[in-house]
Amino acid sequence: MLGRFKMVIAAAAALFALPGATAPGAPLVPAADAALATACSALPATDFSSVADAPTQVTSAAWAPAAPGIPAHCAIMGYVNPNVGIELHLPAQWNGKFAKIGCGGFCGNTYGARTCAGLLTRGYACVMSDMGHRSTALDGKWAYNNLQAKFDFGIRAAHVSTLAGKAITTAFYGSVPRRAYYMGCSTGGRQGMMEAQRFPNDFDGIIAGAPVINELGDGLTLMWNSVATLAKDGTQLFTGEDIRTIHQAVVAACDMNDGVKDGLIGDARSCRFDPGVLQCAPGATGGKCLSSAQVAAVRKIYGGPVDSRGQTLFPAAALPGSEPNWMNTYIGADGKPSTYYKFVGDLFRYMAFYPDAGPAWQPTDMDWDVDPRRLDLGEMFFNAQNPDLRRFKAHGGKLLVYHGWSDQSVLTQPVIDYYETATRTMGGPQATRDFFRLFMIPGMNHCTGGEGAYQVDYLDYLEKWVEKGEAPDVLLGQHPAEGAPVLAPFGADPLPADQVAFSRPHFAYPAAARYAKGDPTKANSFVSRIRKER
Repeated sequence: MLGRFKMVIAAAAALFALPGATAPGAPLVPAADAALATACSALPATDFSSVADAPTQVTSAAWAPAAPGIPAHCAIMGYVNPNVGIELHLPAQWNGKFAKIGCGGFCGNTYGARTCAGLLTRGYACVMSDMGHRSTALDGKWAYNNLQAKFDFGIRAAHVSTLAGKAITTAFYGSVPRRAYYMGCSTGGRQGMMEAQRFPNDFDGIIAGAPVINELGDGLTLMWNSVATLAKDGTQLFTGEDIRTIHQAVVAACDMNDGVKDGLIGDARSCRFDPGVLQCAPGATGGKCLSSAQVAAVRKIYGGPVDSRGQTLFPAAALPGSEPNWMNTYIGADGKPSTYYKFVGDLFRYMAFYPDAGPAWQPTDMDWDVDPRRLDLGEMFFNAQNPDLRRFKAHGGKLLVYHGWSDQSVLTQPVIDYYETATRTMGGPQATRDFFRLFMIPGMNHCTGGEGAYQVDYLDYLEKWVEKGEAPDVLLGQHPAEGAPVLAPFGADPLPADQVAFSRPHFAYPAAARYAKGDPTKANSFVSRIRKER
C-alpha cells in the first residue's frame, strides 16, 4: 500500500546514489560512450512490436552523460500495448544483469533516473513501469469501471514491462541479460509475489518487501483503523501526544521480549497490551491518560475489523509497537482526514466492487455486515496468495521477503500466514528454505524507517544466494546515527561503522534474534532463537 512509499521515493536521490560502488561478480564490460549514444538514439526507430505477449514502442531515447551519483547511461521511455508505460536506464558499463524496480501505492509514474541510480552504479540495466496508467500514488480514478487498467495494475504490467525491458536491453547491448532480479516493496512487493506465482520464468531472484498479498483485505483493515480514530462528529479522537503516550506504555510492557531493554519489541505478536491501563480515572482531566472513547478506538485498531456480531472480517490488525506510524496514516493532522482515509477511500470507490461504487462513496458508507463479503470479485485482480511455488522453484528462482513488525500500512499477519502455508504446500521447512525465506524486522515501519535496524543491503544477499548458492540465514540490519544518510533497500552499500547507531541480526523466520551478552548496540551480541508456536 502507500504507507511510507512517498518518503522512499522522495529520498531516492540520496538512497540510490552511491558513487564508487562496484558491481559484484564479473568485471564491468567497458564500452565507448559515443558508440553507445548512437545505439541509444536509434532505439525509437527499432521495431519492438513483435515482442511476444508485449508489443512495445520506444517513444524516446537519449544519452545521459554522467552526473553526480548517476553514471552515463541511455535513458529510455516507451510503452507496452495498450497503456503500460515503461522507463529504462541502460548504463555505459553493463554488468550483464537486468533489474526491475516495483512501485508503491497506486503507482502511476516511473519516477526517473534517480530511482535507478544505485543499480546503475553497480552496472545494472534498470526498468520501471507505471503499471498501466498515469496517476499519483494516492489517486484511484484511473480504475473507475476500467477492467483493462485493473488487470494491468494487478497482474499484467509487471510481467509485460519485464519482457519489454529485456528485449530493449538485448537490442542495445547485443546480448541477453545473464541474470534478472526484481525488487519492490508494498504494492511493489505484491508485484514480486505475482511474478513468482504467475510468471516464474521472469526472474532469477525476487526481493518482495511488505507485499500486499491481499489488497482489499488489507485495505479493509486500513479503512477500519481510519474510521476507528474518528469521533461521532467526524473529528479526530487523538493527538500526537496521545499516540506517544500509548507507544511509551506499549514499549514499557513488551520491551524485554527479545531479552534486552532497548526500546524495540522483538516479536510484536507476543505483546499483550491492553490500552485500558491508560484510561483516565473518573473525573480526571489532562495528563497522560486516555478517555473511554480513545481506549475503545485503540482496542478496535488492535483487534481488526469485525461485523456487528463480532465475527472477524479479515485476519489482520495493527500490532503493538506500530503506534508512532498511526499519525498521518490512520489519524489526520489538524482535524483533517488522514492520508489513508483518501487512499483507501479511492481503493473502495474505484477498485473494490463491480460495478465500482463511484466518486460519491465515502468510507463512512461502508456496511460492515454486507460490503466486506462483496470484495471477492475485485480481489481476483490483486490477490497474490497462491502458495504453490513449484514452478518458481523448478526455474531455480530465489525469493527473499522482508517485513517490518511495526508496519502500519501492510499488516504482518497475512504475510506470515502465507509463508507458513507455502511451507506446508512446498513440502516442509527445508524444502521451502531452499528457495524462499522470510525476514521479520523489529521496529521497522512500512518498507523502511522506524526505531529498528531497518537498513539492509537486500540485493547483496540475493545476489550471493542466486549466483554463489550462499543462502541467507541472517541479514545484518543497521540503524543510522544522527545525521547519517538514509539508504534505499536496493542497491545501497552498508553504512560505515561511524555512521551506525546500532546494528541487529535479522534471522530467517521462524528464528528471531535474542540478546545473549555484550554490547547491545552490536549485532554480534545477539543469537538466534526459534519462536514458539503460537
